[in-house]
Amino acid sequence: MSASIAGATAGEARPSLRDVPEIEIPLFAVAVASEVAETCDQLAPRTLKGLNQLYQIRARANALGYSDDEIKAYVKSDQEKARMRAKGARLLTQEGVKLDQPETFCAYGLAEIEKNSAIGVLLRAK
Repeated sequence: MSASIAGATAGEARPSLRDVPEIEIPLFAVAVASEVAETCDQLAPRTLKGLNQLYQIRARANALGYSDDEIKAYVKSDQEKARMRAKGARLLTQEGVKLDQPETFCAYGLAEIEKNSAIGVLLRAK
């Protein structure tokens, strides 16, 4: 057995969930879609699809050895929320969204829906 496997099984600390791409990337998509839907009154979240994705993220994190308490602590962390907001603001700004102009969130969201992107599949036009 390799030392890294033995260490992990002996209770070695796992990486933060933010450093696990298969958790971070879909969670980020849910966060951005939620922000876009909240800001643009022409769009709504696909709530069931978003909840399903969150359950899948939790199941995958559990399969990777993270407890429900660890997952909740990560999701509810003020530090992680602030980091996710900043990351989302950077993405939106790079995509031409003006954070003080809701109509630009609408244009971005509609474009994401059209692309059928990870964010777009979590949104629908009202």
